[in-house]
Amino acid sequence: MAALGAGILLAALAVAVTGVALAVAARRSGRHEYVAAARRAVYALAALLATAFVLAEIAYLRSDLSLAMVAESSSTDTPTFYKLTAIWSTQEGSLLFWVLLLALYSAVALRLARGRLRDATPVAIALLSSLATFFLALLVFWESPFAELRPAAAEGNGLNPLLRHPAMMFHPPMLYLGYVGFAIPFAFCVGSLWVGRTGAEWIALTRRFALAAWTFLSAGILLGALWSYGELGWGGYWAWDPVENASLMPWLTGTALIHSVMVQERRRMLAVWNAALVCATFVLAITGTFLVRSGVLSSIHAFGDSTVGPQFLALIAGTTALSAWLVARRAPALRAAGRIESWLSREALFLVNNLLLVGLALVVLWGTFFPLVSEAVSGRRATLGPPWFAAATRPLAVALVLVTALGTAAAWRRVRPRALLLALAPGLVAAMAAVAAGAPLGLLDRPAAATMVVACALLGGVVAGELVRGARARRRALGEPLPLAALRLVSRNRRRYGGFLVHAGIALLLVGIAVSSSFPERRDVRLRPGEAVTVGGYTVRYLEPTAYVLEDPSGTGAPVVLGARLEAQRGSERVRLEPARNFYPSRAGNGIIASYFEGEATSEVALRSSLVRDLWVAVRPDVSGLVAVARGLDRRLHTPTPMQQLRALAALAEIYRRDPPPAAFRVLVSPLVAWIWVGAGIALCGALLALWPRSRRWVRRPLADARASEPSRNGSARSGRPAADARPLVGARLGGNGNGDGGTGGPGCGDGGLGSSREAQVAGEPPTVVERR
Repeated sequence: MAALGAGILLAALAVAVTGVALAVAARRSGRHEYVAAARRAVYALAALLATAFVLAEIAYLRSDLSLAMVAESSSTDTPTFYKLTAIWSTQEGSLLFWVLLLALYSAVALRLARGRLRDATPVAIALLSSLATFFLALLVFWESPFAELRPAAAEGNGLNPLLRHPAMMFHPPMLYLGYVGFAIPFAFCVGSLWVGRTGAEWIALTRRFALAAWTFLSAGILLGALWSYGELGWGGYWAWDPVENASLMPWLTGTALIHSVMVQERRRMLAVWNAALVCATFVLAITGTFLVRSGVLSSIHAFGDSTVGPQFLALIAGTTALSAWLVARRAPALRAAGRIESWLSREALFLVNNLLLVGLALVVLWGTFFPLVSEAVSGRRATLGPPWFAAATRPLAVALVLVTALGTAAAWRRVRPRALLLALAPGLVAAMAAVAAGAPLGLLDRPAAATMVVACALLGGVVAGELVRGARARRRALGEPLPLAALRLVSRNRRRYGGFLVHAGIALLLVGIAVSSSFPERRDVRLRPGEAVTVGGYTVRYLEPTAYVLEDPSGTGAPVVLGARLEAQRGSERVRLEPARNFYPSRAGNGIIASYFEGEATSEVALRSSLVRDLWVAVRPDVSGLVAVARGLDRRLHTPTPMQQLRALAALAEIYRRDPPPAAFRVLVSPLVAWIWVGAGIALCGALLALWPRSRRWVRRPLADARASEPSRNGSARSGRPAADARPLVGARLGGNGNGDGGTGGPGCGDGGLGSSREAQVAGEPPTVVERR
């Protein structure tokens, strides 16, 4: 298998190089057959890499310990689920997964791009194939996933205990799907700039890829936060860790990109800015991959030191230089004649939105790399902790939410202040309601949290007002019940209302972050069975210890699990909790039995979650006494057999159950944490709604040749003759934002330059509707 896998990677490298050569030849000669051949080379590359990846997974399932990668990250007793997902915990496996995703994305994009951007496509193919060549060269010459061990290992190291968590197993692939997805907009943007195309054609082709990458990256960040909250045992979900920050930076610039491309499509503005954004986002995506693998910055999320750090630095430097050169060269042609007519217009607010997002990314970038800067300047590595990040980012985040609310309410080009105020009215009501509800609970005692909650309530109210306004207009036009009108309005305007849903979800998420980080109650205590502690209104009592041998309740394969059984009471509410600590043997222990307690250990958190508050408990058993007994057993038995080891561990577990020492507990009560996950889920659903393809089937409806008068937010009105069937036709204001708008300020939403007729058709049931399904 090793020889076959290595041969496939070598063949894939040859195919990638061939794809580069064919694409360059197509660009120089203009011959269509060369473009077709280069495209087929990308298809072949995807097939070869998929085969290599399947072979690697088969090696994990078979516990083929003759492969160094498998022996490093798996073992014969690793649970099957973690065997399948262990591949991206290694340097070699993650690089193979990265280039596989690149090939698959490229194949799909080139399939969809047939007949479009004919002159830019060869350059895009050359760039994508060059990226694949880079990663395949790393796999062939430096980090082969099919490198053999001679002789084969008798047993593998097993998967890192910290990674034995379902969220963590899906977290890396989601991040990589996000990182790699931004390669497609980058490649076609560079291709367009290279050949002198300065229009928005590349945006129309790659918009869905950018939104899909943003969605995957969002899901990856969410899963990482869930892992941190449930596995690391410190009680938080975001620590401003370098690797966390590495995923946040391209997310911020990608969010800015998704917003600003709408302005280029609608108003033919911000072309230079968009080109710079797409290049910066991809460079930051590569930087994120580099930080995870390089070990250049200390991180609990990093998977280890890298042997390919210099190569990644060269790729980052080369990509940055190419991007800067192209954007600077084409900047004069990219500058549009359009200008901002009003600073209350949507395009102006989108620009401010972008500046705030990029400002946040720069703040995070500075804080993340500050240790390297301080070391280079002073010779001493200093770090900026979570308080610095919170203080530096909070004002920008609040301003961003406020500007997003204004952008959702404003119209393109110009909007009258009175019309904008009417659009903001539901948000202002929601903000006042948030203050009234939060004041008795002490919200105003935390000005930072109160400001964020008010801003998010404003945004949520504006979004809700837009949906209700559109649904009511449709009900008046078509006589549909309000729920049905709202459902059909959303289904016919997926991009627009998907963006609304994203905004609403992020508002809820930020409320959860603001409140949970401002009002937590935490106690770190040592308790014996029968003792109790009161935290956040809960009385938590330690009932009895728990101990399991070869019976891990969490399914991670831990041989020894020590924990506690607790009872928590708050008023009439009474719940049972069982936090635990999983122990894994050390490969370099002083004795075989003692090694089970001297290796890595991970927390299994007990969580009671509701929409109001979370009760979170972690335990750290005192195993010093057990270690002393285990060392005595090791001295007596010398080299215990597996059966003797099992009996010894069972005896130690019984000792712990009968005579437990005091255990250290961390008890945390945090309000509204659940709204972080609820809001993130809503935002992801909104992104998926915006991604959902438009209908394709043509449906012709009866003619009705008149328009009913329908006032717009800016005070204008549309009128027309009565229709033969007396059904009114609603124009652009049916769920729109004035001036025939069909878009909104959310990621991936808005109909761009489709104008009022499209909005009327989708939402207002025109006399003749062409519907694609």
